Amino acid sequence: AVVSTQSTGGPNGGIITALNLFATKFDQILSILEKKEDLDFVLVDTPGQIEVFTWSASGTIISESLARSYPTVIAYVMDTVRCTNPVTFMSNMMYACSIMYKTRLPLIVVMNKTDVVDNQFAVDWMADFETFQEALDAHPSYSSNLSRSMSLVLDEFYQDLRTVGVSAVTGSGCTSFFGAVSTAVREYYSEYVPYLEELRAAIAERRQGEMEEQLKRLKVDRGEEVKFGTGQEEEEEEVSAATLHQLPSLSNYNDEEHVESGDDPEEVQYEDTTMAEASFDRFCKS
Repeated sequence: AVVSTQSTGGPNGGIITALNLFATKFDQILSILEKKEDLDFVLVDTPGQIEVFTWSASGTIISESLARSYPTVIAYVMDTVRCTNPVTFMSNMMYACSIMYKTRLPLIVVMNKTDVVDNQFAVDWMADFETFQEALDAHPSYSSNLSRSMSLVLDEFYQDLRTVGVSAVTGSGCTSFFGAVSTAVREYYSEYVPYLEELRAAIAERRQGEMEEQLKRLKVDRGEEVKFGTGQEEEEEEVSAATLHQLPSLSNYNDEEHVESGDDPEEVQYEDTTMAEASFDRFCKS
């Protein structure tokens, strides 16, 4: 309430501001959890607008920070009473699907308030497409056609979806819920952890490439030679360069020969010209 009052963005701006502030201090939350070694479960509630937490940068930071430190499971709690309307039910299923694919974490759909309305109707809708179509026909509306089409799309999504009916008032279904959490934890280790390792390897490889690119640019700026290829090719190039460096050039060889013989280069050139003229005269006389 204090953040909402001080923020100029209204209630929604206050929620986002509070979430951003909470994300900046989330390392302290992790430090507190590390000290609580005797806990079997840690429940992190995210009240407020689900879109803000799911699709904001702060919500991603919080969920990924937890998932990288502890086995993390997403529990999507839905109001069973309101979901008796098939359009509302389909809206909740769309939310659950988007959250699962956004976080890539194991998901459990928790159908609350089973003490008021039993959740068996929702289980039947997910298991039988025709049953859901009949419910849509009984509740005609503008969005019924969209819900009918989306039910076909989500049919495969329902097959691997874990659902549990609970009552927060009576406590019924809590045993089934914790059983589903244990199953989801095994899925976390079998599917999310390998994905996390691949992500870390990709990040490390990208950082290594960036460091090498920066090093090459630094060498170019300093005027150093940047060599490409294998180490063997570089060694061969160095040996060849050293061999050529040791060989004397032709110009040096000629100069040294003339110096050792004591002849002047201009005199030698004059003598060669005179001999050529004499040979040409003898050829003409013959």
